Amino acid sequence: MKTEPEIIDNITELLLRIIDYTERRRDVLTRNIFDYREDNYCPQDLPEAEFAQRMTEAVSEHVRSERLLFCDSTHIQFHNGGSFDIQPVPDAKAKDLLGSNVHDYLKLQIQKLSENLMNNRIAAELLRHQQSRHSVYPCGKAEKN
Repeated sequence: MKTEPEIIDNITELLLRIIDYTERRRDVLTRNIFDYREDNYCPQDLPEAEFAQRMTEAVSEHVRSERLLFCDSTHIQFHNGGSFDIQPVPDAKAKDLLGSNVHDYLKLQIQKLSENLMNNRIAAELLRHQQSRHSVYPCGKAEKN
């Protein structure tokens, strides 16, 4: 039987991966803003739906069996120890906008950055809350997540 601290560790691991993802995505989106003037520049983004699907599947596995199982996909490879690789993908909508309306292209990138920052802050706050609960109940008496 699994103990409560393992449940906390599962949730903490999931939140850390979400935070890591949002930090990497911020870097990709920031490059889209700073590098768009380069010849033949192709805007990129991280595969949001693919990452969200991997996290949804991990949460489902956690609920079902109280363990996390991260499965690789086309652009995401998970490794032991909590690390993962993720490849940026071309952003066709942004590329079309860049070719037709630079102002709207920049607005889109800023909108994506804002949304990404909100996701990062939510995950960081949930992590802070999770860690404070863990420190209040260090012997595994925290309520089940």
